[in-house]
Amino acid sequence: MPSGPDGFVADPAYRTEFERARGLVLGHPGRWRVIYHYDADGIASASSILRAFSRLGYAVQATALSGVERERMAELLRATASPVLVADTGASWLDLYGGHPHPVVVLDHHQYPGVPTPPALPSHVALVNPLDWGVDGMSEMCAATLSWLFTIFLDPRNWDNAAWGLSGGIGDRQHVGGFRGLNRLLVDEAVRRSLVVRRAGLPLFGASVGAAVSTSIDPFVRGLSGHPSETAAFLASVGVEADRSPASLSPEESARLASALRDRLVATRVPPEALELIDQERWFLPALGLDAEEVSNRQSAAGRARSPGLGIAFALGDRAAAERLRRAEEGWRGGILKGLLRLEEEGVNSMSFLQWFESPDTTLAGTQAGMAILYLLDPNRPVFVLSHGERGPSKVSARATRGLVERGLDLAAACREAARSVGGEGGGHRIASGATIPAGAAPAFLEAADRVIGGQIAPVAGVP
Repeated sequence: MPSGPDGFVADPAYRTEFERARGLVLGHPGRWRVIYHYDADGIASASSILRAFSRLGYAVQATALSGVERERMAELLRATASPVLVADTGASWLDLYGGHPHPVVVLDHHQYPGVPTPPALPSHVALVNPLDWGVDGMSEMCAATLSWLFTIFLDPRNWDNAAWGLSGGIGDRQHVGGFRGLNRLLVDEAVRRSLVVRRAGLPLFGASVGAAVSTSIDPFVRGLSGHPSETAAFLASVGVEADRSPASLSPEESARLASALRDRLVATRVPPEALELIDQERWFLPALGLDAEEVSNRQSAAGRARSPGLGIAFALGDRAAAERLRRAEEGWRGGILKGLLRLEEEGVNSMSFLQWFESPDTTLAGTQAGMAILYLLDPNRPVFVLSHGERGPSKVSARATRGLVERGLDLAAACREAARSVGGEGGGHRIASGATIPAGAAPAFLEAADRVIGGQIAPVAGVP
């Protein structure tokens, strides 16, 4: 196993992009602005970058973006009299950066127009995107693992950004079924360096097994999640005391509980990737004393609380931020659970090739959609969730299953084309994407997306 990043990918574009970006960062010491997406992947990306810049002695101003916001990016560039690094967003706006009088580095794993051949960029602009060197940005490298890898190119000491690489990857759902591709190489090396410990265990977090199951959102188990009394009866039926701590369960008890939970999920006909979460390995972070999924959840909570800087402060060692995040995670989990229970009771709106619902909370909408498509809704049609502000544009998040992607679905293309048709903008991945559209444009956007998706998905016998 290589001990450095140089040999991870054979494609020469890999080293070329990283070295160009590294040259710009190391060649311009001083103050930088870091612009990042406010979700767990973006917060984790910014966490690694700020930790690395701190080691370089650089001052940093960190700014979060809450959606696909071209005008906001242009505004930030105009307002910044220093170099800029953009993480987990920005690849769709490559035409903007040449006009900035200072260096711009973009670390993004999302699709951009013309992918995988980026446009010619001026010498003071660097794009690092795994899609350019044959690595799937949807399943083999997220922004957080990309940023972690970039910081290792800056200084090998930054291998200790493993916690933020893994937590961001989990936030971006790239851990389902186990990390793959370049993500896997990075995790393997982190394990070899004792920065990460692989171990078995269930994805349950809480003071007791009863609390962990009844508040679980991933997996969301119908009839148990959000139902404490039913959970207590279920646990009694499998011989597990509800007031035990999850860590106290023996391997035999954990296996028995896992089997019972799996049977409940199978009975509700969830897609295969939902079942994989029950049995797959876990990743423990010794430096933090936490499971990587716990860290990911806390960073997601920071975004939900509209305080993404809390997640970065946590990564920088702020103990007060760590405690605030722990409390925020409880509210984040409760908000998602409330939304899922509402969907369980009320259902969603259906069109020919997609399903959709509205969420009053923009910061939870994407996570609610991701959980809903796995555990509650028809897995044969992608789900779109719309959040309407009191003024200004509407936000759209779209999620799908691996089976739909295998049938030809590309949500990034669908969101981009449908948003463009109503004067908005969209993009992302084939399995998860989003858009920002003008107020009042939702019906036309959904109709356009439905048409595009209908032309993408190959029919399967027996599947409507």
